[in-house]
Amino acid sequence: MMPNLIDRIGDWNPQLLRELKGRLKFFNVAIAVATSLLLQLVVFLYQLREFPGDEYSLTGEYCNLRQVYEPQQNQAFRESDQSRITNLNDFLSNNFCPQNQIDWQLWWRDHWEYIFLSMSVIFIFTLLVAGTYLLINDLSKEETRGTLNFIRLSPQSETSILTGKLLGVPSLIYLIVLVAIPLHLWAGHSAKIASSYIFSYYAILATSCIFFYNAALLFGLVSRWFSSFQPWLGSGAVLLFLFTTMVLASSYSNTLNNPTAWFRLFSPWDTTNYLFPNLFHLSKASPLENLEFFYLPLGKNIVSVLGFHLLNLGLCSYGILQALKRCFRNPQASIINKKQSYLLVAFCQLMMWGFARWVEQVGENYILLALYSLVLMLSLIAVLSPHRQDIQDWARYRHQGVSRHKSVWQDLIWAEKSPALVAIAINLTIATIPWLVWISFTSVVDANYGQNDIYKLKVLLAIALSISLIMIYATIAQLILLLKTPKRSFWAIGTISAVTFLPPMILGILGVSSSKYPSVWLFSTFPWAGIEYSGVTTIFMSLLAELSVLALLNFQLTRQVRLAGESATKALLAGR
Repeated sequence: MMPNLIDRIGDWNPQLLRELKGRLKFFNVAIAVATSLLLQLVVFLYQLREFPGDEYSLTGEYCNLRQVYEPQQNQAFRESDQSRITNLNDFLSNNFCPQNQIDWQLWWRDHWEYIFLSMSVIFIFTLLVAGTYLLINDLSKEETRGTLNFIRLSPQSETSILTGKLLGVPSLIYLIVLVAIPLHLWAGHSAKIASSYIFSYYAILATSCIFFYNAALLFGLVSRWFSSFQPWLGSGAVLLFLFTTMVLASSYSNTLNNPTAWFRLFSPWDTTNYLFPNLFHLSKASPLENLEFFYLPLGKNIVSVLGFHLLNLGLCSYGILQALKRCFRNPQASIINKKQSYLLVAFCQLMMWGFARWVEQVGENYILLALYSLVLMLSLIAVLSPHRQDIQDWARYRHQGVSRHKSVWQDLIWAEKSPALVAIAINLTIATIPWLVWISFTSVVDANYGQNDIYKLKVLLAIALSISLIMIYATIAQLILLLKTPKRSFWAIGTISAVTFLPPMILGILGVSSSKYPSVWLFSTFPWAGIEYSGVTTIFMSLLAELSVLALLNFQLTRQVRLAGESATKALLAGR
């Protein structure tokens, strides 16, 4: 029977068979099973430390006589009757709860609940952190041994190979968890937890594994320069993210109605806490109960919360899978193409604005959304900007693509090897649309500012300043990538980082206040800091200055692209 099963696995997914054969050795399986059983024993025995023995207090949580003595004790403290307090303490310290007065049914229910919740937390950390480490480490070893290129030449599809990796590489981690599942199910059933909630947790866990494992594979493919440090960096980032979101989920603050809520939904903690309210022993309800998406009360129904969480992770996992397919066959390819970048920006804007309070928290949302958009656009500049050889090929042989693209503009919008300026401009337009809608329909401005039209005009000019600055950054990056110097990517990233973050830091260190010198801040990465204290004319003149710089840079870029596209013979005859 076992050989038939192995043959079926090999027929369905040869890569999975290769991974399983390399890992499911007798010694490895025995260690995994023993580790799982030992972990279950430790959790079970650890929870027995609170076992009500012969010296269990009369005021203990599970003593039925607690309702008799605890009110007397509280009343004595309220009346500050020291002699009565002393007598009660002496009595309670010398007398213990009889065994027949202990609520054993409640104690065992809580005992099994503690085991269930403890194992639920262990499952999350074990699967996501250890699985991420194993996947990145496996890719790093395959790259070092040179077998990854051999796998790329396999006739299997990218989906088949990546699925084999996802299922096979963490197989021992899966085994550890699977051996513990019976105890986990039994503990949940004994704790009177609904089976639908338990299996909903498993669905969250499985979807989280798919998302994080896909992200781990993508990180392993695009970060080869970290070498042997890759696994520790990737798994450490996952551990930090899980720990941070666990702290946020276990806090009492209901902060899930701002743009940061989307990032918290990538973690399983909030949804797990929604299913099992005693997970973090909080007296208040889960923050997810107040979750809203475009003011739709998702948190009022467990089906909507679970469905939205799974849908978010599913869509993001699908997007990462498309990037994986691009990078797997061609390691030099960009993570996404221009068309995918438009969809990515639209999706990110939809999610971030969906959780934002458009009216109640205008200032907070304004800053967060602006920062997220800035980071997103800078990332797209790094991903979409082609290097010199790609632009040279595009400029020199673009005429061969006339049958597919009718004009240069269509090439600039869709072609991967064309300069990224038009694509960045389109992405900025997509990101700006929600801002324009917010400015047009929000009424909170009227409550805070007397001159509503002037304030709206200032905001529009601030958005225009931000767009022009990002376009300047994109043009500078593209010009640097067109140079013939080595390590162009390093110089491009360093230059853009410097012009983005150094001016605000220098202004802050020098104490240049935006209220006293607003015109200086208008030329920094954060022009909105000086908007409130600047006149409309000043803002408009700053915008004209930035547009002039942008026009000059683009003129130089056009000239460089044209020169790069000239044939070697023509350049030689022209003396270049």
